[in-house]
Amino acid sequence: MSGANSLLSGIVNDQHSVKALQTRRRQYRWAGTLLLAQGILMEGLVFVGLTVLLAIGVPQEVISERADVFALPYLQENLYLMMAMSGIFAALRVLGAIGLLRNRLWGLGLSLINCVVTLTLMIFLLPAGIADGVLSGTALVLMLFARLGRDAEGQPRLLT
Repeated sequence: MSGANSLLSGIVNDQHSVKALQTRRRQYRWAGTLLLAQGILMEGLVFVGLTVLLAIGVPQEVISERADVFALPYLQENLYLMMAMSGIFAALRVLGAIGLLRNRLWGLGLSLINCVVTLTLMIFLLPAGIADGVLSGTALVLMLFARLGRDAEGQPRLLT
């Protein structure tokens, strides 16, 4: 009889493992999707806008006068440089999101770094940084839950 109980216990543990893996995968997928959307829509389009503005020859002063994007005057005065920096963030965020969606550990590492840096810099990028903070913060929580939330048996991981 103990053999049957052992077999049944193994099947139940396997089901918990599969469910925990599916939940983890779903959390990574959501985080990757959020980061991909953020990288393309919020940062990539800004970089595309910069290339269009430069191509048609619009001076930075014209944009800086009419668009009140940042609370800090230094960032507002260097709007084109900020837009170029947005392209770098977009490339890194999209690359990390793709790695995360393809279940690559480097994608997780790059995405974690991107989220932490974004949350650190968001205070300087107000008011636009609020949306970045919400998306990066949500993605960060999802990635941490997926990585550290539950063990293979589906039990919460504890500190001790």
